[in-house]
Amino acid sequence: MHVLGRFPSRRPRRMRRDAFSRRLMREHTLSTADLIYPVFVIAGKNRTEDIPSMPGIFRQTVDQLCHQAEACLHAGIPAIALFPVVDSALKSPDAAEAFNEDGLAPRTIRALKQRFPELGIITDVALDPYTSHGQDGLIDDRGYVLNDETIAVLIQQALTHADAGADVVAPSDMMDGRIAAIRDALDQHR
Repeated sequence: MHVLGRFPSRRPRRMRRDAFSRRLMREHTLSTADLIYPVFVIAGKNRTEDIPSMPGIFRQTVDQLCHQAEACLHAGIPAIALFPVVDSALKSPDAAEAFNEDGLAPRTIRALKQRFPELGIITDVALDPYTSHGQDGLIDDRGYVLNDETIAVLIQQALTHADAGADVVAPSDMMDGRIAAIRDALDQHR
């Protein structure tokens, strides 16, 4: 075989021979269909609050959030990530509001799914929005995070979100072993 000169030093043609390798090697494409839009829900009606650290993102009541969800779907964004902003009066050391079936997150999930069944809803599974002490887990009297006890509450929260219609539960806490425990509980709950 005779190749003129040393150009090209790489011969990528072999990577274009088969359809699968062409798909693997092509440039990345990103569209609105690949995005997840973060939303922050607050209690009440007809309220929108700016989030100074996140320009263009707001804390919204469910009725306002429905308008945002409709705009997302119209733009081709298939899913939202839901983050509740819990009233301080509902926070407690045991984070009981995290698995309240009539709490802000489950009510929001149900309202969105009723109006937009095609919208993917991803929920944050974590306790920091619900604890009066602000930790992402239950703590003992010395302030030590109780891993296994926290996982039990995270499981309850995940099941509550799933029952309300969440498509994906996304644990963002830092408890050891929580992913497998939540997955097992969801599988058994079906």
